[in-house]
Amino acid sequence: MHHENIDPWGDTRGHWGRQHAPCDGTSGYNIFVRRNQNPIKPKGKINTGGFGGADGLATFIETNNIDYLIDATHPFAAKMSAGAVISAAKSKIPLIRLIRPPYVEPEEANWWHVGSKKEAAEILPSGATVFLTVGRQDLAPFFSRSDIHFLVRSIEPICEELPANFKAFEGRPPFSRPDEIALLKRKGITHLVSKNSGGEQTKAKLDAAFILRVQVVMISRPPLPPTREVNSVDELKEVFDQLPLSTGRSFFLPLLRKIWAKLRS
Repeated sequence: MHHENIDPWGDTRGHWGRQHAPCDGTSGYNIFVRRNQNPIKPKGKINTGGFGGADGLATFIETNNIDYLIDATHPFAAKMSAGAVISAAKSKIPLIRLIRPPYVEPEEANWWHVGSKKEAAEILPSGATVFLTVGRQDLAPFFSRSDIHFLVRSIEPICEELPANFKAFEGRPPFSRPDEIALLKRKGITHLVSKNSGGEQTKAKLDAAFILRVQVVMISRPPLPPTREVNSVDELKEVFDQLPLSTGRSFFLPLLRKIWAKLRS
């Protein structure tokens, strides 16, 4: 299979977006729409920021003669995924969602499943020591729990002033199981709060929690509007194998280097 002029759209949020298509020898776009100050940047043309909603994305698609739209954003980027569905419909182009499988609860793990960060904050018992791994922009629902000690890990520094019972440090995945076990032991963690983002690069914290019998509070994924979905790069390649060859137009995707390599093979 051989498709030319692939335009990758890169959402650096989460782990699908840690690496993007190099675009060497092609006319490609890499559009960063997250708020990290220092994202991992690919080679190629980089545009930072959004499009002005679904209408703006549809205009971008039509202006750049894009034939296919692939949504590979973070599983919790519900607004972006909804916008992709609307934009694809407006532009009358096919949309495929590349979404990593959710974490699977081990037998006998007894996770506490909640539907929101607010519910997660409410379910935590007084006096707990909590490893909070929901991202630096989603901490506010936990600020009212002054009766709990929180340890927060984020990829970038947290600019806002945190309550006295919050301690923050920086870390970029992937994380190893031994390191996560050591961290949970050293900090005396009793509860782990996580979004069900899926992905191997952050799964080690859940393995460590299971081994140490740390209670996991798992925040469920938000519902997404229906569209065709694939769960792996190989599945995505199979879909592209069924599509007609590009006629000089473009693809518009959040892409990884390995996706690029497979689609070019």
